[in-house]
Amino acid sequence: MTTGLVLIAAILILGAVIATVGDRLGMRVGKARLSLFNLRPRQTATLITILTGIVISAVTFGILFAISDQLRTGVFELEQIQDDLATAREQLDQARTEQEEVQSERDLALRQQQQARRRLQETNRELQQAIAQSQAREQRLKETSQRLSSTEAQLQQVDASFQEARGLLQSVTQQARQLRSEINQLQRDRNQQIAQREQEIAEREQEIAERDRQIAEREAQLSTLETQRTILTQAIADLDREFQGLRQGNVALLRNQPLSANLVRIVDPDSAPQVVRELLQNANRAALLRLIPGTTTVDRQVLAVTSNQVESLLNQLSDRQEYVVQVLSAGNYVVGEPCILAGEACIQVFISTALNELLFPSNAVLASSNLSPERLTAAQLTEQYYILIRTAQFRMRQAGVLTDTQLQIADGQPETVGRFFQALQELSGVVEVQARSRTPILTGGPNPIVVNLVARQNGQDLFSTESF
Repeated sequence: MTTGLVLIAAILILGAVIATVGDRLGMRVGKARLSLFNLRPRQTATLITILTGIVISAVTFGILFAISDQLRTGVFELEQIQDDLATAREQLDQARTEQEEVQSERDLALRQQQQARRRLQETNRELQQAIAQSQAREQRLKETSQRLSSTEAQLQQVDASFQEARGLLQSVTQQARQLRSEINQLQRDRNQQIAQREQEIAEREQEIAERDRQIAEREAQLSTLETQRTILTQAIADLDREFQGLRQGNVALLRNQPLSANLVRIVDPDSAPQVVRELLQNANRAALLRLIPGTTTVDRQVLAVTSNQVESLLNQLSDRQEYVVQVLSAGNYVVGEPCILAGEACIQVFISTALNELLFPSNAVLASSNLSPERLTAAQLTEQYYILIRTAQFRMRQAGVLTDTQLQIADGQPETVGRFFQALQELSGVVEVQARSRTPILTGGPNPIVVNLVARQNGQDLFSTESF
């Protein structure tokens, strides 16, 4: 540290001295107007100053290189030193890697050595056990040899007993043959009895299968009767409600009675309010004409529709899907309702929306009934026909078809249905009559829905209303 400071101070002093000398020399050369190498005096003075700077630099580097061995080494051998340092670092990294590999190999060798020691110990134990077993075998061999000598004497006695046993064996063999023949006879008798039992079991199983089939037919008829009973019970309840309304007054609107219905698909959102307005206007006109028959003022507002109902309907229709929209009466109202005569909009309604989606494909079975035509009269067949139609209507309403959609049998002509039942009465046995859709049925129709009647027996279609 001290040597470096002294060196720097010496270089600064020497540079100042040489610069002063060079400056004086340049001034004297300039005043003397000397000329070197045919240069002008000013250019000569500049050259002298340049040479002086070169001398200062050269003397400075000379002093530094002469005094500091490290500086000389750093300037002339720096690249070589850096290359040697990088090589040394690489070698150090490689040595560390090799050291780690050697260490891992050493650890693996230690583990293998420990395992080998354990295996050696186990081998020593097994060897000791084998030696002990070998000694035990030798002892048993000696004992066996002793027993063998005693067994030879016994063998002679056994030979005599063997001859005696051979005679007994021959007599036993003869008895065994006799017993085997008796067993074969018993097995033949047993097989005959088993065959008879199997035949009896097969006959019993056939009788059981026939009874199961009859039970299945009875259960199917019971299911049909239960369905018909449910439909009739609902119909009786509807008639009872209507009867009660008629006793209280001339009912013009029943609860859940449709006032207007339409298929709606909103493509342009701006047209949605106008579509909803027309739907409500049609419902208002229908309600007014039923509550006040003969009225001429059909633009009078009688429906109590809230803005929330309208906004909810508009939000639901905004997804651009096709909906079946119905405006239904929320209660029972009589002709000349007092609130209507008072000029109030008091008819409560609710708006029902349902996607117009496929509910039944074409040729789908809507209802079925098992009949025995030869045992039924024409009146009973007619009754079963109406029950079948009511069942089909009930199932369609349950699936979501509009309640005011009409049902048409085949081409709608009574003669077609009559000819179908005439052909049905000519059949014998149990016949299944099905009501099938002619075309796909959506939530909104078509209106009317066309239904074909099909007669089936033994899993095959015999004829239908289309046949006539």
